[in-house]
Amino acid sequence: MNTQPPIYLINLDQSTDRLDKSSARLKEQGLTFERISGVYGKTLSDIDLIKNYQPMLNKQLFYRPLSKGEIGCYMSHRKAWQAIVDNKHPYAIVMEDDFRLVGDLSDVFATIECLPVDWQLLKLAAYENRTRPIAFSHSVNEKFELVVHKKAMTGCCAQAISYEGAKTLLAATEQFARPVDTDLQHVWETKVAVYSLMPYYIEQDLGFDSDISAASGTKKVKKRFWKRKWLQLKEKITNKNATTQIIDTLKKQLNK
Repeated sequence: MNTQPPIYLINLDQSTDRLDKSSARLKEQGLTFERISGVYGKTLSDIDLIKNYQPMLNKQLFYRPLSKGEIGCYMSHRKAWQAIVDNKHPYAIVMEDDFRLVGDLSDVFATIECLPVDWQLLKLAAYENRTRPIAFSHSVNEKFELVVHKKAMTGCCAQAISYEGAKTLLAATEQFARPVDTDLQHVWETKVAVYSLMPYYIEQDLGFDSDISAASGTKKVKKRFWKRKWLQLKEKITNKNATTQIIDTLKKQLNK
């Protein structure tokens, strides 16, 4: 019988319905979890808002200011990463509370335990269940493929993060300027390669309203159109090079 890894569930204190549904869904598969009290961005003080988020850096690296909800979401994930480091877990599953299970997670856990490569972050779900072109795929067993996408998947609905991955991410994001899932795509900055274990056995439940929007208030965020286009062009080249390096490193490990 496989032992489940630690599961950290990020949940806002006021989102009791989400907690109840998440708990029931995990319980159906006999899974336990530890709740991470999410950071509710709307209630953060001006000082707390800039504890990690850097507005001046944001103007350089992103095309719009982050909302309070996005800042709170990022800080919530950093709390989960810190829990992995503090508890010295070899790895843990970090989930947001808008997931649904579409497969037996014991198969996922068993596959992770026998992966033939060193890894730091495995995507286990995709933002709004979207797809993205695949750059490299390796069959792990009869059920799963270890995948490198041409660009790392967005969304943080569910992912496995190793101790070293969490430690590296905490150091790399002590100051941040972009949404958490966008920063995770910048693998050349975080130094944490992003793989996917596919097919995904976890999906985002699109029946939930966004907690990030609710925690952001009604103020309209001004986007910098040309800044966005310039960043997309610049990062496309850098991402392609970084993805090639990730695949080369992965192939070397697989061929040992």
